[in-house]
Order: sequence, then C-alpha cells, then structure tokens
Amino acid sequence: MKPRLQTSQGQHLVLTPQLRQALHLLQLSAVELETEIAAAVESNPLLDWDDAAQPGTSTPTERGDGAAADDDGTGDRPETMHDDASGAPAWDGDESWSARGGQGGDADGDLDPADRIVQSEDLRDHLSWQLHLSPMSARDRNIGIALIDAIDDDGYLRETLEDIAGALLPETRATVAEIAAVLCRIQRFDPPGVGARDLGECLRLQLEPLPDDTPGRALALRAAAEHIERLPRLGPQGLADALGRTLDEAQTALQLLRSLDPRPGARIGGVPHDSYVTPDCVISRHNGVWRVALAGQPFPRLTIHRGYERMIDHACSSDAGYLRGRLQEARWLLRNLEARGQTLLKVVRCLVRQQSGFLEFGKRALRPLTLREVAEEIGMHESTVSRAVARKYVHTPRGTLPLKAFFASGIGTEGGGEASSTAIQQMIRGLVDAEDPRKPLSDARLADLLKSAGVPVARRTVAKYREAMQIASSHERVRIA
Repeated sequence: MKPRLQTSQGQHLVLTPQLRQALHLLQLSAVELETEIAAAVESNPLLDWDDAAQPGTSTPTERGDGAAADDDGTGDRPETMHDDASGAPAWDGDESWSARGGQGGDADGDLDPADRIVQSEDLRDHLSWQLHLSPMSARDRNIGIALIDAIDDDGYLRETLEDIAGALLPETRATVAEIAAVLCRIQRFDPPGVGARDLGECLRLQLEPLPDDTPGRALALRAAAEHIERLPRLGPQGLADALGRTLDEAQTALQLLRSLDPRPGARIGGVPHDSYVTPDCVISRHNGVWRVALAGQPFPRLTIHRGYERMIDHACSSDAGYLRGRLQEARWLLRNLEARGQTLLKVVRCLVRQQSGFLEFGKRALRPLTLREVAEEIGMHESTVSRAVARKYVHTPRGTLPLKAFFASGIGTEGGGEASSTAIQQMIRGLVDAEDPRKPLSDARLADLLKSAGVPVARRTVAKYREAMQIASSHERVRIA
C-alpha cells in the first residue's frame, strides 16, 4: 500500500445560505411569511416597500437590472385548467400571476370571512397525516400511531421503546427492534428532528440529511453526539480542544448547530381554534375553466431601495462592502420569494389536475394521492412537496381548505382501481344517514354494502372510519333513535 493522489468528478449539493433561506420560506404559512418579510425590510436598508405597486399584489420585484423573474424573462403566471372534448383536463394561460379581486380575493370578489375559519392542527395531526400516506403494513402503522401519540409538543419521544411495546398489548405484540424500525421512519417526517429522544439525537437528525460537504457538518455531528451536554460550558476554544480541530473549524460547527431547531415540534401548532387564516392560493372556476393563482396579500410588493444602491459606488470601502452584502441578501430574498410562489403554483396546479373531481363533487370524488406521486409529476423531491403543503391553505368554491385535504391514502377496489379513505368515509356516512333509525346498520352490514358497491373493506376498517367520524355504534344509534 502506497500513498497516492487521485482525482475524481462528482456532483454535490451544497446547502448554501440562499438554499437554506429558500427552504425556510417555503415551509412558512402566509401569516408567518408576512412577519418574515416585515422583519427583513426592518433590518435591511436595501429592501423597501414598493408603494407604487398595484394593491392586492405581493409579487416581489427588483426594478432595474436585477429583475427577479424567470430565466425567460416572463415570470410565473397562474394557469387555468378546463375540460377538453375528451374530458381530459387541459391548461390555459392567464395574464397576471397574482390573484384578482383585491387582497386575497378571487375573481368573484373578496373572500367570505366565514370560509376562512379553520380548526387547529397540532403536531400529532401533522405526523399522522404523513404516516397514513406512507406505504407500510397495518401492523407497522399501528406501531407508528402509538409512537406519534407518545411524542410531546416539542417533537421529542419521552417514553421508552419498552413502554411503547407495553402500550401496544394485547392487540399488537412488537419487539423493541420492530418499534425502533418504525421510529426511524417517523424520524424522517417533517419537521426535521421530530421523534428524537434527546437533544443530541434531535440535532443529529437535522444534520444527517445535509450534504457531506456542508461546512462544519462532520464536526457538528461529533459535537452533537459526544459533547452536547458540555457544549454551553466548552465554548468555541474548548470544543476545538475536545475535537482536536482548529478554532475556525469549531466555530463553523457551532454556527451550524445554532442554525438548527432544538424544539422542532413547537412550530407545528397550526392556528388557534376558530381563528382566521390567509389563503396562499385561490382556485376558482369560470365558464368551465379552473383558475389557479397566488392569493394577494395585504402588504405592497418589495423592491430594492435605489437610493442606497447608488450610494455603493460613492461610499468608502467599509460602507460599500456593507451595502454590497445587504444588496446581495435583498436579491436573494426577492428571488427566493419568487421561487416560493412558483413552487406553490406547481403543487396546486398538480393537485387541481389530480383532484378536479373533488373540487366539483366533494369528498366522495377524492381519489388516492400521495406526496410521492405529486413529487414525481412535478419533478421535485418529496420533502419539498411536504414543505410546500404544510400549513398552506387554498380558497376554493368549497371554502378555504388546507392543501392536505387534497391527499388521501387508497384502498383497492374490485374493479382494479383504488378508492380513497376519505371517499369511503363519505360512503359510510351516506349509508348511516339513510338507514332505518329503528334498525341501524352494524359495522359488518356496512362492510357488506360497501363490498357490493365494489369497495371491499373489512369490518374492522369500517369501525375505525366510523369512530374517526364520531359516529356512534349501531346499538347506541338505536337507543338514540
């Protein structure tokens, strides 16, 4: 064995500050985005409100040479979908990419405030939604439900795997190794770091998906695994001595650790019960044509402050360096806001193409759809679609809905297709509403009726769906009647 030099070519994704900001903006809700933009304008003198912009639009812009638009110079624009002669969805273009009708309004006028009242969603709802869209056996899904129930609001699993195994009895007998395997899958869910059993593991779960060449990643992993309890006392120099690295390398690792979230579940709190939300997109239909557009926001558009930009060429070297840095940050923000809007439009367009029946006929027509299917169709990573969907709302003719409402797991039918779990629940509710109140339908009878309709569902599944819809059992319904 001899030491030798070797060169190789390869592609690596470096998580640059621009990419970090893009991912951060994408996962924000509309209300959180407004707060983020206001803070950016407050702290960056090169950012300014574009008071000359038309009201009701929120598209970021950079007037002059650095226009934040698409590579072809046209920018993104909303698209519309209609049915052609064959019944297949088709798309048309529109002239403006912001929603018409005022602040967050659609083409018919302002949104009805009553449609914007939503129920709160906590961390468990967010994780359960991802669990039911993940391909796994019924046994693993039951284990996953028990694990999610044991995760606290900060995103940590405070109970031991042995306690989880005991809680699953007697319905499910699972070993600690089987529970740990399901936990590993949950730890890949959004938000990153969820399901950790301590702070060190939480930070490692957020560091591991980063590219290997992320500055400070390797040392940050070591620090999180070996020195997390002593980290506040060590400081940069102490960490450098403990890891046998230079002070600069230790400071880079510490900076990366500080950028992570020690309480990943805390930001998944949804909105308070019976509170208002701001839709991110608007879906409307005119003359048989589905229109998709970004909803307008109540704040003006952003622009570059030209006065400070012109000062760069005349300022001293230190001031010019500061202004150039702020100018670059402002341009990053404008481009990332533009990219956020484009990503949302791509996702919502795909959802409208896939679930046009749901928009027209309601939950009975909701077809099975997963994050992976949407990601493959629009050419994005599944985690990007998850971030784009999380805590986002869309105004539709059926009211203001979370984007998650367009997804559903599927059950095979006798015809060879699939029926979504949401559609099956609506079928069960329809059967219960039409039953004889003196002779309510049992779960077994409901399962037989669904099977005769071409949807083979087990009695146990019917009972689970019935309980999820808070429908009493047959003997309780007969007493009520």
